[in-house]
Amino acid sequence: MHVDIADAATPLDGPPLRARSPLKTLDTALGHLIEIPAALLVALEMVVLLMGVVSRYVFHQPIVWSDELASILFLWLAMLGATVAFRRSDHMRMTALVAMARPRLRAFLETVALVAGLIFVALVLHPAYEFASEEMFVQTPALELNNAWRAAALPVGFGLMLAIAVLRLLETADWRLTVTALALGGAIAGGLVLLQPVLMGLGNVNLLLFFVLGVGALVFSGVPIAFAFGLATFAYVTLTTNAPSMVVVGRMDEGMSHLILLAVPLFVFLGLLIEMTGMAKAMVGFLASLLGHVRGGLHYVLVGAMYLVSGISGSKAADMAAVAPVLFPEMKARGAKEGDLVALLAATGAQTETIPPSIVLITIGSVTGVSITALFTGGLMPGLVLAVTLCALVWWRYRSEDLSHVPRPSGRIIGRTLVIALPALALPFVIRAAVVEGVATATEVSTIGIVYAVLAGLLIYRQFDWRRVYPMLVTTATLSGAILLIIGAATGMAWALTQSGFSQTLAVTMKSLPGGPLGFLVVSAVAFIILGSVLEGIPAIVLFGPLLFPIARSVGVHEVHYAMVVILAMGVGLFAPPFGVGYYAACAISRIHPDAGMRPIVGYIVALLVGLAVIVLVPWFSIGFL
Repeated sequence: MHVDIADAATPLDGPPLRARSPLKTLDTALGHLIEIPAALLVALEMVVLLMGVVSRYVFHQPIVWSDELASILFLWLAMLGATVAFRRSDHMRMTALVAMARPRLRAFLETVALVAGLIFVALVLHPAYEFASEEMFVQTPALELNNAWRAAALPVGFGLMLAIAVLRLLETADWRLTVTALALGGAIAGGLVLLQPVLMGLGNVNLLLFFVLGVGALVFSGVPIAFAFGLATFAYVTLTTNAPSMVVVGRMDEGMSHLILLAVPLFVFLGLLIEMTGMAKAMVGFLASLLGHVRGGLHYVLVGAMYLVSGISGSKAADMAAVAPVLFPEMKARGAKEGDLVALLAATGAQTETIPPSIVLITIGSVTGVSITALFTGGLMPGLVLAVTLCALVWWRYRSEDLSHVPRPSGRIIGRTLVIALPALALPFVIRAAVVEGVATATEVSTIGIVYAVLAGLLIYRQFDWRRVYPMLVTTATLSGAILLIIGAATGMAWALTQSGFSQTLAVTMKSLPGGPLGFLVVSAVAFIILGSVLEGIPAIVLFGPLLFPIARSVGVHEVHYAMVVILAMGVGLFAPPFGVGYYAACAISRIHPDAGMRPIVGYIVALLVGLAVIVLVPWFSIGFL
């Protein structure tokens, strides 16, 4: 499978372009110059991490510099990937209101979205250069390299995005749209600067102005989520605090540089790989042989496949990329509507957030001290509970589906599909065993999965197209860059909230809630639904986890139970429109317009909330097997 998100329904289409513009040739050449090193960085990260696993476990001679080199390369991968995403218009955004606008207004809003990206990268370019210059005084411990080699990825990435934005605006067929959008951006920026003395005296009211009204206005006007977060944070920090603008870049660097996040691109590539090698098709084929002949059967298969694949990838983007292209064509052929498909895909993304090896589980363990093994054990049942509630809704919606034309497979066919699927079904157990037995870390284990998938594709399924490897590497860098830039921008926003005292105030308020443990759990669930839609999972956990988990223990809530409630609540927020970026990732991967799923997803969100309520009320589902 080649997930070409540039063909998705959520691109930043930009204004109309002049035909055969010479600048278009320059833009294309610049694209190749960025995509090639981005693809090479993905491949190099795999090699470095795999070398670390082999040297440590096979030869018992750890490579002390492997993690350090991987960290240096990772920031470059994130920034170049984000740049490719910017050029391909792959950054996630909401276009519900833009799509309803008249053609002239829509073209103007597309130009505004491009100008907003240009303004953001222009604002942070000099602070990024200053940040990289400051890192010249830091030396890496193992390789003894100047840390500016790593930090230089930030100004280089932002500079390339600026060049691409300028090229796109110069190619614009209607220069009046560009001038008007630039004038609007300049007027808003100038007005905020003039109001700075007033803003400085408003205190925490600025949180409402910048992070609710400001982000909301940007998101609804079609500005990509990452740039909306970044613009609001930059404006808040520079206009209402005494902090230097460089701190925004520093926090973005911190958000994108967690080595645990290296699992994102590698698991994304693994998700693409298991589809290309036929492994995903074999797994889904087995499930379809069991359930494909019943009403709503392929919808059940989608829920089950996402549950199963989540154990392979650990990344929701990779999960969806592995399952959707295999199932959706047949589901559409049976009459399923696109909106319902993408809505259920997004809902299953939220449902499987607790399935190990979840990146969010690993993050919770790292910042709160909760046993990652206990989190992995406790995460299986909550995901199953939510799967039941989703399947109940599927049964209700498709109870009258006509499947008289779909034959029921024989036991021999089911057995044959099981034999074919066994090597693919074994992959989740191989990955889990590698982590539990200490063969590889949660970050490194993806490389074992990649090697396993390559061997299975070459030797068992005999399905491995070498020509698709490079496009898959570019797609991995693009999707990872788009995700990581959002995480970086959200981390900057989280820092701003911390400095304002909002997080501490929230923690104190929640500790004094009436209702004991149940009241604390309910309010936590509501709070993390909101936080999940605004901050994204990992920044929200990094910000509030160390504050709230001790409170959970003090009021008598088991930490693993609390972790499950928090993760599932964040998942609902992350995959619920209009702000949940996970929903737009589902739309981008499935190449379905976000507007199509707005109505169908309401029912699935309600089903998820019912499942979440069950998890809150029955701790056994989270801690019964510990």
